[in-house]
Amino acid sequence: MSVTITFLGAAGTVTGSKYLVEDGKSRVLVDAGLFQGESEWKEKNWQPPRFDASKINAVLLTHAHIDHTGMLPRFFRLGLACPVYATDATVKLSSILLRDSAHLQAEEAKYRQKPGRSTHQNPQPLYEPQDAENAISSMRSVQFNTVVQITENITARWVRAGHILGAASIELTVGDKRISFSGDIGRYGVPILKDPEPVRCADLLLIESTYANREHEDRDPQIKLGEIISRTAQRRGVVLIPSFAVGRCQQLLFDIRALKADNKIPNIPVIVDSPMAADVTELYIASSAEYDEQSIELLRSGKHPFSFAKLGFTQSRDDSIKLNSIDEPMVIISASGMLTGGRILHHLKNRVAAAKNTVLFVGYQPVGGKGWYMQQNHPTVRLFGEEIPMRAEVSSISSLSAHGDHSDLRHWLDSCVEISNKPKQIAVVHGEPDVAKAFAKELTDTVAPARAATYLDTWTV
Repeated sequence: MSVTITFLGAAGTVTGSKYLVEDGKSRVLVDAGLFQGESEWKEKNWQPPRFDASKINAVLLTHAHIDHTGMLPRFFRLGLACPVYATDATVKLSSILLRDSAHLQAEEAKYRQKPGRSTHQNPQPLYEPQDAENAISSMRSVQFNTVVQITENITARWVRAGHILGAASIELTVGDKRISFSGDIGRYGVPILKDPEPVRCADLLLIESTYANREHEDRDPQIKLGEIISRTAQRRGVVLIPSFAVGRCQQLLFDIRALKADNKIPNIPVIVDSPMAADVTELYIASSAEYDEQSIELLRSGKHPFSFAKLGFTQSRDDSIKLNSIDEPMVIISASGMLTGGRILHHLKNRVAAAKNTVLFVGYQPVGGKGWYMQQNHPTVRLFGEEIPMRAEVSSISSLSAHGDHSDLRHWLDSCVEISNKPKQIAVVHGEPDVAKAFAKELTDTVAPARAATYLDTWTV
């Protein structure tokens, strides 16, 4: 019996990871991500799913980021009623992120319901907090490198991907066919988490391509981070860092701790203005089993990877608002990393018109998003319906990204081939169209037949 896979997201774009695998007996969804970035993609979040949610047998998650999990509450609202399998850390992180996402959905709908703020007569959230709770209660923890029986004829194995805490690649065996999903591949030789591990290739391999067209800077990102913080402090300015609460925030804290310990930056306050990031950092603290040797050595020496002088975490909205009145050098790390909502937008509105301040991007910005326009030196940025002049310095450190670059992706793929065989075919996903197509051509020339998957493609395995 043939197996089909339908690319419902992260195909023709970076976000919205969703893949439907069917074999005539079972229907399994791998990832259930929210589209982010350009409006044409975000609007698809509101469209009816291309499957009957009530007939899905299981959902398998590669990791907790919202572009891989954020549609789960929506699908449960529309009839999904099945187990959701993920690593233990992904289950715990997803519980934090999905509750936050539901809160943000409600806040956005409330804001849009005010006169003149929406073209819709009665804006509603994509899903409610109870939908998030239903999704969370359906989650089941799995262990790395353990085969899990998903349905009568489907098994899966989660393998470390090194992207964020709990992140995995997934080997899915359907009858006599195997489909391997890279998920988001992390970087080799960077602090905190263990390096990515290979999966076995067979009939089809899906590989991400977010940074497949570039190499991260060879330069130590700590050095550039230190320079940016130091020169902004000399201007008596504030460094605003839009950051994912999961992974990126903890990497920043790790690096700032090291810079302060070596007296490479002034001892200015560092404020993490994100209750979610505070909760996630606590989870990272409790998850030393996933640490690499460098982080373990810090613990052995009595130091903490994410703690240092003048580090503060805000919880309440009032505490966040108070930051606007502070006129002294500091670093503010705030969600969301792609500027799709959250407190960072208020900080940007308050700070970007002043040349003494810096906006520092430490991760991918979707084409057409606010961050992307800022990186293109657009003279203004639209925030809460106003065009705000962009006078602040705009800097980026791509090497702080948790996504592997071209060399990391090839390293991972080569290691997969080494432990098994070349895949019969490769689907390039999770990338901008031109990047995915170019990477597919490269892989066809050097590894195995490859194509860039497009939205709603169905392939037979």
